Amino acid sequence: MVWKLFRLFRKLHIQGLLRFIWTTWNFNDYFVGFEKTDAVKGIFGEKTEEVLRNLKVKFVLFGYMGVDDVDGQLIVNRRYLNKGNKEDIYLDVIHELVHVRQWLEGKNLFDPHFEYVNRPTEIEAYAYTVNEARKLGWSDSRICQYLETEWLSEKELQQLAKNINVKYK
Repeated sequence: MVWKLFRLFRKLHIQGLLRFIWTTWNFNDYFVGFEKTDAVKGIFGEKTEEVLRNLKVKFVLFGYMGVDDVDGQLIVNRRYLNKGNKEDIYLDVIHELVHVRQWLEGKNLFDPHFEYVNRPTEIEAYAYTVNEARKLGWSDSRICQYLETEWLSEKELQQLAKNINVKYK
């Protein structure tokens, strides 16, 4: 809901108001060392350093994380970064960087022809994130805990888990 409202503001060209509620930074100034991780190199390949050097991060007062479908910038809630579980945040960054790559490839991140849990861009991003979670030693139960959000019903969570080959609880 919050992201839909955000996109509506962008379409209405109320960017001056939106600039009041966000600050923009270079990705590498805030997320130091991500360009050296195998997970990020796996997303961008040889272009990793270039993409991250040019990637901007908008710090906002709402939500968790996302990618702006207008300019491909990462959107991050600073409070979430300060108070959230660090492993969850790491996986969220990985997930969103997959969306950055998709955006750079010209993919529609919010294709309305698909429900969220069946959207190809989400399945790809979650599958990549789950692979990284497994490298961290996470069980399917812990991965399901990570996948739980207030905007997914239990049925949708089950479908998402099925789509990305995670055994639901």
